[in-house]
Amino acid sequence: MIRDKACIVGIGETAVCRKPGSGLGEMALQLKAALAAIDDAGLKAGQIDGIIPFPNLGKAEAFAANLGCADLRFAVMLNMGGASPVAALRVAAMAVVTGAADHVLVPAGWNGFSGVRVRETAANDAESIPGAAIARDYYMPFGLNAPPQWYALMARRHMHEYGTRAEHLGAVALAMRKHAQLNPAALMHGKPLTMEAYLASPMITDPYRLLDCCLETDGAAAYVVTSVERARDLGKTPIYIMGAASGQPYPADEIMNRPEFHRIGLTTAAPEAFAMAGVRPQDADFAQIYDCFTFEVIQQIEEAGFCARGEGGAFVENGGIELGGRLPVNTHGGLLSQGHLLGFGHVVEAVRQLRGEAGARQIKDAEIGVVTGWGDFGDGSIAILRR
Repeated sequence: MIRDKACIVGIGETAVCRKPGSGLGEMALQLKAALAAIDDAGLKAGQIDGIIPFPNLGKAEAFAANLGCADLRFAVMLNMGGASPVAALRVAAMAVVTGAADHVLVPAGWNGFSGVRVRETAANDAESIPGAAIARDYYMPFGLNAPPQWYALMARRHMHEYGTRAEHLGAVALAMRKHAQLNPAALMHGKPLTMEAYLASPMITDPYRLLDCCLETDGAAAYVVTSVERARDLGKTPIYIMGAASGQPYPADEIMNRPEFHRIGLTTAAPEAFAMAGVRPQDADFAQIYDCFTFEVIQQIEEAGFCARGEGGAFVENGGIELGGRLPVNTHGGLLSQGHLLGFGHVVEAVRQLRGEAGARQIKDAEIGVVTGWGDFGDGSIAILRR
């Protein structure tokens, strides 16, 4: 049992950038964020003895060598795509609670704009994407070559069954953009959005318009987890991991033949995490939800238990997920408006909110927050955090 036995004690992130030639390679970006998180925790780099790198973005040995971690005792990689950062919270907590490590670093970063583009990778290397051979043989020949095309299948089915409308997707996009206006570090800061402009944006793959799709950016982020006992000796307010879990849909590598079409990894992970934490979804003061596309926010709100399946559209409309609404979501702007930090920005923002360090976007008296991750064809992870 890890409830309240491990804490996030340090966070760090680089600036997000969307222009050719950001100036740093992916390892350098990650090291910059890692050093910021270690410093934020009040630690020295050499005290890190556990590392959980992001899939395919660096090995633990490389991080240890560059940081001078002479006593690396714990290293593992979670292959869950964008669900990995939040799934790593549980693994890091297990490591420090069991004594496998004292201080676990979880970093990630990429040149997602100036380097390899997601859409290009998907089109040119089927083995690198969810489903692999299935996608190569059954999706790509019919033009389903990139994430918005795959996930549009889920969104369209939900719209058919439950009456979800384009304006509901737009409400998600508008909320993320509105929050970005309060975050000077967000790529879309200073660029407000209206529903009219959203609806007028180009259609990418029905029902997804351009503004339903997350940003491609360069950047990195990291966090450090340690035990409650060690956290007491450090400087910053520790953020407790109350509960965490992860899961996969079935089958995980294929969308169209699922016996329960709308069931995703979060469907089973969320009840487990909330039971571990001893709280309910309605107890959360905010949620940082992985927003690769607008509908995935609605789907995760439903499957996490914030509302019933099919009610997510009504839940997000009329400012429901904006600051001051029933559940503020992605108060930093998220992947849609802050930048694509592989889901790590959501963890960083949750910690800032619970520490009371979010500035103009701070939620008053925030005590409990939820963070989710989404990967591949619906891998899911969730963590419940508290002050």
